[in-house]
Amino acid sequence: MPSTTVLLERLLRAGMREVVTVEPVTGGVAALAGIATRRDAPSVFVKAFAEAPADDVFVAEAEGLAALRELGGVATPEVILADRELLVLSVLRPRPHSEVFWEQFAHVLARMHMSTTHPRFGWHHDNWLGRRRQINTWNDDGFAFFAQHRLLRWLGQPRVEAALDAGDRAALERLCHRLHDLLPGRPACLTHGDLWAQNILATPDGQPALIDPAVSYMWAEVDLAHVWSTSPPPEARRMFEVYAELTSLDGDWPARMPIIQLRQHLAVLAQFDDDWGAADQIRAVLAPFRKRS
Repeated sequence: MPSTTVLLERLLRAGMREVVTVEPVTGGVAALAGIATRRDAPSVFVKAFAEAPADDVFVAEAEGLAALRELGGVATPEVILADRELLVLSVLRPRPHSEVFWEQFAHVLARMHMSTTHPRFGWHHDNWLGRRRQINTWNDDGFAFFAQHRLLRWLGQPRVEAALDAGDRAALERLCHRLHDLLPGRPACLTHGDLWAQNILATPDGQPALIDPAVSYMWAEVDLAHVWSTSPPPEARRMFEVYAELTSLDGDWPARMPIIQLRQHLAVLAQFDDDWGAADQIRAVLAPFRKRS
């Protein structure tokens, strides 16, 4: 069944009888998405999974959007409907292709990270990263939290088991034991959790806005690593310089990005048949931690 038909049927089933048509939207990788035209009302963005997900997927995403907006001061779309079958949001604009926009985003991201520090790592319940549950059990130790719930958590997933051999998995465990040596101790703060360029849009007046969160209190560099490591556009270069200045990052921060981004590579590997090079990236980062025969 075409994705637009699925979305239209679910909108009508949810009581949105004013919807006339749904046009597909590209860019995401985990869900069906479209723009729904309504009679005598603004168009809306609609998102669903082909198979019905767990009951709380879209409710958790709506809560994440509210947290970014209310706690982090970040613009997000208005949530019009969030239920078991779909998420309906106000429509945002594509981000402009300008350095000024990305510099503005650097200020938005730095302000969110610096204003939301938290004594513990985690969130008050689990939520979702793509199609998989994100474990957010509270922990006072950021290294232990990152190792257990952001890295080792993916071992045992069928696609991860198929892609990584026993040496790779042992190397990941050794890396986790050495996190204290590899990464600086940082406080927890509110993080978006899935911050690649496709999730950075603009409000109707052109200000930075975020979608598709997987929020938790975690190291700020989790967000930085994701946007840094997923081919940001050339005009984003100044964003990293401005963010580093605003947050007083040390000069070694780019060297840490591959280790921190392991969390996302493992999540991609666990969820999708086409891993877009994630397995190769994981093996490259783990290479120094493999035992030599």
